[in-house]
Amino acid sequence: MLTKKQLDLLDFINRRMQRDGVPPSFDEMKEALDLRSKSGIHRLITALEERGFIRRLPHRARAIEVVKLPDALENRGGFAPRVIEGDRADQPAGAMPVTASAGEVPLMGRIAAGTPIEAIAHVSHHVAVPNAMLATGKSHYALEVKGDSMIEAGINDGDVVVIEERADADNGDIVVALVDDQEATLKRFYRRGGMIALEAANPAYETRMLRGDQVKVQGRLVGLIRTY
Repeated sequence: MLTKKQLDLLDFINRRMQRDGVPPSFDEMKEALDLRSKSGIHRLITALEERGFIRRLPHRARAIEVVKLPDALENRGGFAPRVIEGDRADQPAGAMPVTASAGEVPLMGRIAAGTPIEAIAHVSHHVAVPNAMLATGKSHYALEVKGDSMIEAGINDGDVVVIEERADADNGDIVVALVDDQEATLKRFYRRGGMIALEAANPAYETRMLRGDQVKVQGRLVGLIRTY
């Protein structure tokens, strides 16, 4: 049986992974549970792992996978993991075999999770994505991540992110942002007064503050494909 705090944290992690495709940072967990320090989050994470509800992915900074949910959370709605793991052998980087429950989306190139790089808009190949990750009637595409500025959001260099194409975003969404019509980057999106903040999930990178007319949202993160 889980304590209320353990259940609340598991629920928060699961909801954020279903919304963003990646787990929240420890700071976000701390704020969500109204704890004073991240040490309390570490204890809760350890307890959930020992009870088999989550798994910490080895050699990945703060990467968490939800393994199962208790009945109290299962009854709130279906559980669909958003991190898909594959094997690089015998297939292109980022590619996965198509199954009956998967659709294909175009891999459009690389996106910077760090210093913005030139936007790439050509299809290199297609990748298989679970249908549950794709919104009905929406357009989607995939991008290979280059850089480590979103590592505390569980997004690593070499991951493939699945993006729902859209031109708007809510505060806190992880988006593909086009800066000055020439540079594309993957960051958390916030409106602050008349400015747009593109926030990294790595303390080594500063938040970029830009005018609204400098930033165009190209899509919102909905899933993540990780290959080893």
